[in-house]
Amino acid sequence: MAKFADGAVVAQVGDTSVLVAVSCKTEYNPSATFLPLVVSVLSAIFILLIVSVLSATFLPLIVDYRQKSAAAGRIPTNHLRRELGPTDKEILTSRVIDRSLRSLFPGDFFYETQITCNLLSVDGINDPDVISINAASAALSESDIPWNGPIGAVRVSGHSNDFIVNPTRKQQENSDINLVIAADKQENVVMLEGEMNEVPYGIFRSAIKFGAYNASKIAQQIDNITGKQSSKRFYTPASSVPEEMINSVHSIGSADITAILNNTEHDKVSRDKALQNVRHKIVKELAVKYSTENFSTLVLHEAVSIVIKQIFRDLIVHKKIRCDGRSLLQNRKISCSVDLFKPVHGSALFQRGQTQVLSTVTFDSFQAAMKVDPISVLTGAMKEKNFMLHYEFPAYATNEVKPPGIKNRRELGHGALAEKGLRAIIPDDFPFSIRLTAEVLESNGSSSMASICCGSLALMDAGVPIKRPAAGIAIGLITNKTDDMSDKVLEHKTDNNSSSPYHLLADIMGIEDYMGDMDMKVGGTKDGITAIQMDLKIPGIPVYVIDEAILLAKAKLGKIIKIMSEAIDKPRENMKASGPVVEKMIVTPAKRGQFVGIGGMNLKKLTSHTGVTVSSLDESTYEIFAPNKDAMEEAKEMIDAWLTTKREPNLEFGAVYEGKITEIREQGLLVQLHPAMEPVLLPNSQIDHRKISHPEVLGFKVGQMVNVKYFGRDPTTGRIRLSRKVLSALPGRTIKFLKDEDA
Repeated sequence: MAKFADGAVVAQVGDTSVLVAVSCKTEYNPSATFLPLVVSVLSAIFILLIVSVLSATFLPLIVDYRQKSAAAGRIPTNHLRRELGPTDKEILTSRVIDRSLRSLFPGDFFYETQITCNLLSVDGINDPDVISINAASAALSESDIPWNGPIGAVRVSGHSNDFIVNPTRKQQENSDINLVIAADKQENVVMLEGEMNEVPYGIFRSAIKFGAYNASKIAQQIDNITGKQSSKRFYTPASSVPEEMINSVHSIGSADITAILNNTEHDKVSRDKALQNVRHKIVKELAVKYSTENFSTLVLHEAVSIVIKQIFRDLIVHKKIRCDGRSLLQNRKISCSVDLFKPVHGSALFQRGQTQVLSTVTFDSFQAAMKVDPISVLTGAMKEKNFMLHYEFPAYATNEVKPPGIKNRRELGHGALAEKGLRAIIPDDFPFSIRLTAEVLESNGSSSMASICCGSLALMDAGVPIKRPAAGIAIGLITNKTDDMSDKVLEHKTDNNSSSPYHLLADIMGIEDYMGDMDMKVGGTKDGITAIQMDLKIPGIPVYVIDEAILLAKAKLGKIIKIMSEAIDKPRENMKASGPVVEKMIVTPAKRGQFVGIGGMNLKKLTSHTGVTVSSLDESTYEIFAPNKDAMEEAKEMIDAWLTTKREPNLEFGAVYEGKITEIREQGLLVQLHPAMEPVLLPNSQIDHRKISHPEVLGFKVGQMVNVKYFGRDPTTGRIRLSRKVLSALPGRTIKFLKDEDA
């Protein structure tokens, strides 16, 4: 299949099949490397840092994973009956595939590359996301596109130390671990993505080792299949920076750059501005010095970026200095508060360094739970979500200007990660749907982890009986090597001096994320881990480095939770006065019509007037949800009025009554038997022995009196059953007239 592509592979597990095709341009397009910068302007993620401080080049890799309804034997349910924009599930899967592959491309390769994953069939048993990672690895390996693979990927699930590789959906539903891990042939981990049910840290570390071992076996098999393919194509590096130019940058600006990075008085904005000014100064002098040579401005900026990165990393490796003055394993200053707004069900504000998040909690009925499309359900998503976290990253969080309402893949990924970090602590029997918002007000790294911290505080403020408080932290990594780590293997760390091959950083900032080699986001409680996501800038790290990073995260999460407990240490025993109320009501079948109203008019009126919603639990039990106590009281008054003001007469089964036609409908007549009773539908099938399609063909008029026979109530719906048809074939019967005194 897809023979024109540079590489194409069909991977299948069970009856789930995925076609992955990769294509790469053979000519370098400099403007393409700026595309991610344009996207960053719209997404408002580290734009000052990227444009002003860091490298102007970026691999233009596009990963597009799509789920086709036909793969599950379905037709799309939208009005066009075809696939439209990508769903959340498709976007998140695309991100996982991208993060598994990106770090293995050569550091100087910036040719436009596209990976398309097309779901061919899905059996509802085997999830296609891990299959797609392996298929993409095989497709890149068998192509001539420069790539330092292959890698393998597996999903690990299970309980305690009983792990399962690539579980079925049924096995996954009963598991405490949902971890996707990608690794190379030497068991070096490339990517981690997972959601856990508060799994103990020791068991989770064992799960990573187990997954890395099995993923490496797949990588070896892919290498056996594709290893005999043609060699990789020759390519011209996008921007080759001469060593002499890098030395010139050192001589011109290293002192100024070092002074800025050593100045702990700088914050994010002032540091970026200072580095931007130095960058312009250096580029201006380089342009004069190399005016006779054909160097583009891009190369000059790249030379400055290389030197900034070298100096930044050297300060950490050799001097153990971070640009904000912290030690390598020190958290930023944290402050938090709760109960900011009284009318809100729950609220909290969390500040860590220059990252600030505001969270609010809103309760609603189970009817407000988010419904997931059927194809996403078959490929691993939940059918419905009664806990939703919506992550927002407005432009002012990084002092930018952009059109409002634009969401991108990064925001969606950060929100999904924060939701995973909190889902495990939500009680299973909570009687409401929960919407938690996490609005980033300031951003200098780890905003998704701050969202876990702030969300946990807001949930406790709202009175949600969470199992334990949760928090999140980002762990970074700086290695002694500043190249692409082509050997992929770090030697064991023996001491904590500058000769150590790697250095872990706790609670990294935005600049440390970009300049460093790893961004491992860990969410969890004191007792266990709930979520993890790891991105690498180097092509893999050994399991023992991850093991050490998780232990560091555990220690730091405990300290963060201790600080959070100073604001609120446990959920409120009772919800606020503004909190919702749920009650159950029994309505007998005889009064169901009075309660619901014609066409559900009473329930609609109840919702529009009071905000109360009513859900039917069974034939006589209803659940009433009110946004607050006042609304519940108002709703009860309306319901009592409907059920008590009209006293219906007792009807005799088999008796004939005279009623008045109040409305003529296409499906029948509405007949009122008594002033205290709602009109009852006399269907066309019971009007006459002759088959009719509309009552008007028999000359019926509104206000006309008709005789009908009463046959009790329908046992399923509780509606009154009337018939006029039976009277036309029977001898004269005594007609009963209902009067007010009969009520």
